[in-house]
Amino acid sequence: MLSQPFLDDRLCLQLLPRSAYSARDPAQRSTLGVTLERQQGVHAIDSDHRQDFDTWPGTLALTPAGIEVFSESDTGGEYLLLRWRDEALQSVLPLTSGRVQRQGHGRALALAQQARRLLLEPTPDVLALEHCALQLLALQAVTEPGCSRPRPAQFARVLEQMAEQYGQPLSLAQLAASCGQHELRFLRDFTRAVGMTPHAWLIETRVQAARRAIDSSDLALASIALDAGFAHQSHMGSAFRKVLGLTPSQYRARQRAL
Repeated sequence: MLSQPFLDDRLCLQLLPRSAYSARDPAQRSTLGVTLERQQGVHAIDSDHRQDFDTWPGTLALTPAGIEVFSESDTGGEYLLLRWRDEALQSVLPLTSGRVQRQGHGRALALAQQARRLLLEPTPDVLALEHCALQLLALQAVTEPGCSRPRPAQFARVLEQMAEQYGQPLSLAQLAASCGQHELRFLRDFTRAVGMTPHAWLIETRVQAARRAIDSSDLALASIALDAGFAHQSHMGSAFRKVLGLTPSQYRARQRAL
Protein backbone atom coordinates (compact mmCIF):
# COMPACT_ATOMS: atom_id res chain seq x y z
CA MET A 1 0.00 0.00 0.00
CA LEU A 2 1.36 3.39 -1.08
CA SER A 3 0.10 6.43 0.78
CA GLN A 4 -0.78 9.50 -1.20
CA PRO A 5 1.71 12.38 -0.86
CA PHE A 6 0.46 14.50 2.01
CA LEU A 7 0.70 18.09 3.30
CA ASP A 8 1.27 20.91 0.79
CA ASP A 9 3.58 22.38 -1.86
CA ARG A 10 6.27 23.14 0.73
CA LEU A 11 6.29 19.73 2.43
CA CYS A 12 5.40 16.33 0.99
CA LEU A 13 5.19 13.36 3.37
CA GLN A 14 4.79 9.86 1.93
CA LEU A 15 4.80 6.27 3.21
CA LEU A 16 6.42 3.94 0.67
CA PRO A 17 5.40 0.25 0.87
CA ARG A 18 7.29 -2.99 1.25
CA SER A 19 7.38 -4.00 -2.42
CA ALA A 20 9.85 -4.36 -5.26
CA TYR A 21 10.85 -1.09 -6.91
CA SER A 22 13.24 0.56 -9.34
CA ALA A 23 13.23 4.35 -9.10
CA ARG A 24 15.30 7.40 -9.91
CA ASP A 25 14.77 10.55 -7.86
CA PRO A 26 14.89 13.58 -10.16
CA ALA A 27 16.60 15.60 -7.40
CA GLN A 28 14.27 18.56 -7.73
CA ARG A 29 13.65 18.71 -3.99
CA SER A 30 15.62 17.96 -0.88
CA THR A 31 14.58 14.73 0.79
CA LEU A 32 14.83 13.09 4.17
CA GLY A 33 14.10 9.39 4.44
CA VAL A 34 13.80 7.04 7.40
CA THR A 35 14.01 3.26 6.95
CA LEU A 36 11.19 1.46 8.75
CA GLU A 37 12.17 -2.01 7.48
CA ARG A 38 15.49 -3.41 6.35
CA GLN A 39 16.10 -2.92 2.62
CA GLN A 40 18.65 -4.56 0.34
CA GLY A 41 19.39 -3.78 -3.31
CA VAL A 42 21.59 -1.57 -5.49
CA HIS A 43 21.82 2.19 -5.73
CA ALA A 44 23.79 4.95 -7.44
CA ILE A 45 24.30 8.28 -5.68
CA ASP A 46 24.82 11.23 -8.04
CA SER A 47 26.65 8.99 -10.53
CA ASP A 48 26.19 5.95 -12.76
CA HIS A 49 28.24 3.76 -10.43
CA ARG A 50 25.93 1.18 -8.87
CA GLN A 51 26.70 -0.28 -5.46
CA ASP A 52 25.00 -2.88 -3.29
CA PHE A 53 23.27 -1.48 -0.23
CA ASP A 54 21.89 -3.00 2.95
CA THR A 55 19.97 -0.33 4.84
CA TRP A 56 18.84 -1.05 8.36
CA PRO A 57 15.78 0.05 10.33
CA GLY A 58 16.40 3.39 11.99
CA THR A 59 18.63 4.74 9.20
CA LEU A 60 18.18 8.45 8.47
CA ALA A 61 19.25 9.72 5.04
CA LEU A 62 19.38 13.38 4.00
CA THR A 63 19.74 14.18 0.29
CA PRO A 64 19.95 17.85 -0.78
CA ALA A 65 18.29 19.05 -3.97
CA GLY A 66 20.53 18.54 -7.00
CA ILE A 67 21.82 15.11 -5.98
CA GLU A 68 20.24 12.39 -8.12
CA VAL A 69 19.63 9.02 -6.48
CA PHE A 70 18.84 5.76 -8.29
CA SER A 71 17.67 2.86 -6.13
CA GLU A 72 16.43 -0.64 -6.90
CA SER A 73 15.34 -3.52 -4.68
CA ASP A 74 13.70 -6.90 -5.31
CA THR A 75 11.81 -6.73 -2.02
CA GLY A 76 11.77 -3.10 -0.92
CA GLY A 77 10.87 -2.23 2.64
CA GLU A 78 8.55 0.27 4.28
CA TYR A 79 10.08 3.73 4.10
CA LEU A 80 8.99 7.18 5.28
CA LEU A 81 9.94 9.92 2.80
CA LEU A 82 9.78 13.68 3.35
CA ARG A 83 10.42 16.14 0.49
CA TRP A 84 10.56 19.91 0.62
CA ARG A 85 11.30 22.93 -1.51
CA ASP A 86 14.49 24.62 -0.31
CA GLU A 87 13.32 28.12 -1.25
CA ALA A 88 10.30 27.76 1.02
CA LEU A 89 12.29 26.70 4.09
CA GLN A 90 15.86 27.84 3.49
CA SER A 91 15.67 30.57 6.12
CA VAL A 92 15.12 28.07 8.93
CA LEU A 93 17.18 25.08 7.74
CA PRO A 94 20.94 24.42 7.84
CA LEU A 95 22.74 24.04 4.51
CA THR A 96 24.43 20.83 3.42
CA SER A 97 26.20 20.08 0.14
CA GLY A 98 26.25 16.28 0.11
CA ARG A 99 24.17 13.25 0.99
CA VAL A 100 24.41 12.32 4.67
CA GLN A 101 23.30 9.06 6.26
CA ARG A 102 23.22 7.94 9.88
CA GLN A 103 22.27 4.54 11.28
CA GLY A 104 20.61 3.70 14.57
CA HIS A 105 18.74 7.02 14.81
CA GLY A 106 16.16 6.22 17.47
CA ARG A 107 14.50 9.64 17.35
CA ALA A 108 14.11 9.50 13.57
CA LEU A 109 12.64 6.00 13.77
CA ALA A 110 10.16 7.06 16.46
CA LEU A 111 9.05 10.08 14.42
CA ALA A 112 8.72 7.97 11.26
CA GLN A 113 6.54 5.50 13.13
CA GLN A 114 4.44 8.38 14.44
CA ALA A 115 4.06 9.73 10.89
CA ARG A 116 3.04 6.25 9.72
CA ARG A 117 0.30 6.10 12.35
CA LEU A 118 -0.97 9.52 11.27
CA LEU A 119 -0.89 8.64 7.56
CA LEU A 120 -2.85 5.44 8.17
CA GLU A 121 -5.69 7.24 9.94
CA PRO A 122 -8.96 7.31 7.95
CA THR A 123 -9.02 11.11 8.31
CA PRO A 124 -5.44 12.37 8.73
CA ASP A 125 -4.83 15.13 11.27
CA VAL A 126 -3.18 17.82 9.12
CA LEU A 127 -1.79 19.81 12.06
CA ALA A 128 -0.28 16.72 13.68
CA LEU A 129 1.25 15.63 10.37
CA GLU A 130 2.79 19.03 9.76
CA HIS A 131 4.19 19.11 13.28
CA CYS A 132 5.70 15.64 12.79
CA ALA A 133 7.19 16.67 9.43
CA LEU A 134 8.82 19.74 10.96
CA GLN A 135 10.23 17.65 13.79
CA LEU A 136 11.75 15.35 11.16
CA LEU A 137 13.25 18.36 9.39
CA ALA A 138 14.89 19.39 12.65
CA LEU A 139 16.87 16.13 12.61
CA GLN A 140 19.10 17.28 9.78
CA ALA A 141 22.08 17.37 12.13
CA VAL A 142 22.47 13.66 11.40
CA THR A 143 26.12 13.31 12.33
CA GLU A 144 27.49 13.09 15.85
CA PRO A 145 31.25 13.70 15.86
CA GLY A 146 33.01 11.48 18.32
CA CYS A 147 29.98 9.23 18.82
CA SER A 148 30.87 5.58 18.23
CA ARG A 149 27.98 3.28 17.43
CA PRO A 150 27.95 -0.48 16.97
CA ARG A 151 27.92 -1.48 13.29
CA PRO A 152 24.47 -2.81 12.34
CA ALA A 153 26.07 -5.48 10.13
CA GLN A 154 27.10 -7.40 13.24
CA PHE A 155 23.41 -7.97 13.99
CA ALA A 156 22.50 -9.25 10.50
CA ARG A 157 21.88 -12.78 11.75
CA VAL A 158 19.63 -11.48 14.53
CA LEU A 159 17.41 -9.50 12.15
CA GLU A 160 17.26 -12.48 9.82
CA GLN A 161 16.33 -14.72 12.74
CA MET A 162 13.50 -12.39 13.74
CA ALA A 163 12.31 -12.11 10.13
CA GLU A 164 12.27 -15.91 9.75
CA GLN A 165 11.08 -16.95 13.22
CA TYR A 166 8.77 -14.12 14.34
CA GLY A 167 5.96 -16.66 14.77
CA GLN A 168 7.94 -18.49 17.46
CA PRO A 169 8.72 -17.43 21.04
CA LEU A 170 12.19 -15.87 21.02
CA SER A 171 14.14 -15.01 24.16
CA LEU A 172 16.81 -12.37 24.67
CA ALA A 173 19.27 -15.18 25.41
CA GLN A 174 18.54 -16.86 22.03
CA LEU A 175 18.96 -13.60 20.13
CA ALA A 176 22.16 -12.67 21.96
CA ALA A 177 23.60 -16.12 21.25
CA SER A 178 23.04 -15.57 17.50
CA CYS A 179 25.74 -12.90 17.51
CA GLY A 180 27.86 -14.34 20.31
CA GLN A 181 27.20 -11.64 22.90
CA HIS A 182 26.21 -11.53 26.54
CA GLU A 183 22.55 -10.56 26.95
CA LEU A 184 23.20 -7.17 28.57
CA ARG A 185 25.74 -6.11 25.98
CA PHE A 186 23.51 -7.37 23.16
CA LEU A 187 20.56 -5.37 24.51
CA ARG A 188 22.66 -2.20 24.67
CA ASP A 189 24.40 -2.58 21.31
CA PHE A 190 21.33 -3.68 19.35
CA THR A 191 19.34 -0.73 20.68
CA ARG A 192 22.08 1.72 19.74
CA ALA A 193 22.53 0.19 16.28
CA VAL A 194 18.86 -0.02 15.29
CA GLY A 195 17.18 2.61 17.46
CA MET A 196 14.77 0.14 19.13
CA THR A 197 15.12 -2.60 21.73
CA PRO A 198 15.14 -6.20 20.47
CA HIS A 199 11.69 -6.77 21.99
CA ALA A 200 10.25 -3.63 20.37
CA TRP A 201 11.70 -4.67 17.00
CA LEU A 202 10.25 -8.19 17.33
CA ILE A 203 6.80 -6.69 17.99
CA GLU A 204 7.27 -4.40 14.98
CA THR A 205 8.21 -7.43 12.85
CA ARG A 206 5.13 -9.35 13.99
CA VAL A 207 2.83 -6.39 13.31
CA GLN A 208 4.23 -5.99 9.79
CA ALA A 209 3.79 -9.73 9.16
CA ALA A 210 0.18 -9.49 10.34
CA ARG A 211 -0.38 -6.43 8.11
CA ARG A 212 0.80 -8.36 5.07
CA ALA A 213 -1.50 -11.27 5.95
CA ILE A 214 -4.47 -8.91 6.35
CA ASP A 215 -3.63 -7.20 3.06
CA SER A 216 -3.39 -10.45 1.09
CA SER A 217 -5.98 -12.77 2.64
CA ASP A 218 -9.40 -13.10 4.25
CA LEU A 219 -8.11 -15.22 7.11
CA ALA A 220 -9.71 -14.69 10.50
CA LEU A 221 -7.86 -12.18 12.66
CA ALA A 222 -7.46 -14.78 15.41
CA SER A 223 -5.60 -17.07 13.00
CA ILE A 224 -3.43 -14.24 11.73
CA ALA A 225 -2.54 -13.32 15.31
CA LEU A 226 -1.33 -16.83 16.12
CA ASP A 227 0.58 -17.17 12.83
CA ALA A 228 2.35 -13.86 13.51
CA GLY A 229 3.51 -14.96 16.96
CA PHE A 230 1.00 -13.15 19.16
CA ALA A 231 -0.45 -15.04 22.13
CA HIS A 232 -4.02 -14.23 21.04
CA GLN A 233 -6.07 -11.77 19.01
CA SER A 234 -6.32 -9.16 21.78
CA HIS A 235 -2.51 -9.23 22.13
CA MET A 236 -2.24 -8.45 18.42
CA GLY A 237 -4.85 -5.73 18.85
CA SER A 238 -2.82 -4.03 21.57
CA ALA A 239 0.31 -4.17 19.39
CA PHE A 240 -1.56 -2.74 16.38
CA ARG A 241 -2.92 0.16 18.41
CA LYS A 242 0.53 0.95 19.77
CA VAL A 243 2.40 0.59 16.46
CA LEU A 244 -0.18 1.76 13.91
CA GLY A 245 -2.81 3.60 15.95
CA LEU A 246 -5.52 1.26 14.56
CA THR A 247 -7.07 -2.02 15.63
CA PRO A 248 -6.62 -4.94 13.20
CA SER A 249 -10.32 -4.66 12.28
CA GLN A 250 -9.97 -0.95 11.55
CA TYR A 251 -6.85 -1.62 9.50
CA ARG A 252 -8.63 -4.32 7.45
CA ALA A 253 -11.60 -2.02 6.86
CA ARG A 254 -9.29 0.78 5.76
CA GLN A 255 -7.46 -1.45 3.29
CA ARG A 256 -10.71 -2.72 1.79
CA ALA A 257 -11.92 0.86 1.33
CA LEU A 258 -8.84 1.89 -0.71
